[in-house]
Amino acid sequence: MSRAFTPKVVTANALMDGDAIWLTEDDRWTRDMAEAELIEDEAHADIRLLFALSQPDHVVGPYLADAKPGQTGPEPIHFREAFRTRGPSNYVHGKQAEV
Repeated sequence: MSRAFTPKVVTANALMDGDAIWLTEDDRWTRDMAEAELIEDEAHADIRLLFALSQPDHVVGPYLADAKPGQTGPEPIHFREAFRTRGPSNYVHGKQAEV
């Protein structure tokens, strides 16, 4: 028996600077997970992932990450994804300075 599909977001790393990015409903890449498209249908998730994989000149390593609806948009479920929303941990500027 297969597991029930959990909502997902498409995420990757930006090719030029390595920042974590998320795919929006209008085909943009954003550095704010709250702007990401929350996908609740498995077939649609597969299509969106294929779209992301077709952009190797913009992104590296796209994948589907579990997410949940939040007050301002999708929120991470797993620690790894929550950590990625805070940006790289090897310097204290950008997203790290905001925490």
